Amino acid sequence: MSGPAKFKKNVKISERHGAKEWALERVCLLLLMPLGLWVGWVAFSLTGASHAMVMDWFASPVNAVLLAATAIIFSTFAALAWKVIVEDYVHTPGAKGLSLFLVNLFFFALAAASVFFIVRLALGSAPLPAGIGA
Repeated sequence: MSGPAKFKKNVKISERHGAKEWALERVCLLLLMPLGLWVGWVAFSLTGASHAMVMDWFASPVNAVLLAATAIIFSTFAALAWKVIVEDYVHTPGAKGLSLFLVNLFFFALAAASVFFIVRLALGSAPLPAGIGA
């Protein structure tokens, strides 16, 4: 157990709370900078390309892995950013917990769907069954 709470100017000081999240945010941001430039360059270079050229681009394992990593890192970064927003502006404990759960669920679903469709494109899979995604 820790000792008595510490205060500075009548504000409780958290000991090491949030340091890991702050560091993870910074690592994600550092990784997203070059990946974001790469995604921008790819989008520019594939503009106007034929369907076959785009499918060939996705078929490259390096491209597929980098794109999936970008989606996962972006989702992690965005979830952490929204967590801070919710913690700062939602003060009711029940609403805060529900909001954090929904934010995490949304960004997890976004990352999972992104990776799913990137893998489908990389493997050259057939389109989804009729009625799904229509």
